[in-house]
Amino acid sequence: MASLKFSAKWTLIITFALLSTATLHAQNEGLWEGYDGEWSHVSRQLLALAQATPAEKFSWRPAPGVRSIGEVYMHIAIANFSLLSVTGPKEPAVSVSMEKTVTAKADVIDWLKRSLDAVAAARAQLKPADYQRKVTIDNKVVTVDGMYLRIIVHANEHMGQSVAYARMNGIVPPWSKP
Repeated sequence: MASLKFSAKWTLIITFALLSTATLHAQNEGLWEGYDGEWSHVSRQLLALAQATPAEKFSWRPAPGVRSIGEVYMHIAIANFSLLSVTGPKEPAVSVSMEKTVTAKADVIDWLKRSLDAVAAARAQLKPADYQRKVTIDNKVVTVDGMYLRIIVHANEHMGQSVAYARMNGIVPPWSKP
């Protein structure tokens, strides 16, 4: 029986390949798995990026009159709760002014996490017929399914904004570190 001899080089290559595959799987977890998988993916990324951002950077803004890093995260949280409440669940009272009044990193992350979890929990309770139920927003009749689509699109839109803000501040998104 021929014996296999692995050099240190091959051991290193195989180890790297296995670790890279595990990292890639973790980075892509949720992708291409429908709404719930995509929601889980963007939620993890938003929270990871917020947690990776130093507290002193939460007040940074790219220009006067533009939302700061912390304000963007609060905007996402407020929108999640507000849009979700249109679909039926009673959510905590939120207002646009909270973008300016909730500024501490821990508080912002708490609101963001609670809003992301609320969307996931509410959607998990829906029955198939609920998706076509009609609701009204801004004097327009839409479906509950359309509301959830707006919620995930909005979260991803501001995820892109948050990545740009992070990179402008020398912060590497945790999922893209080598």
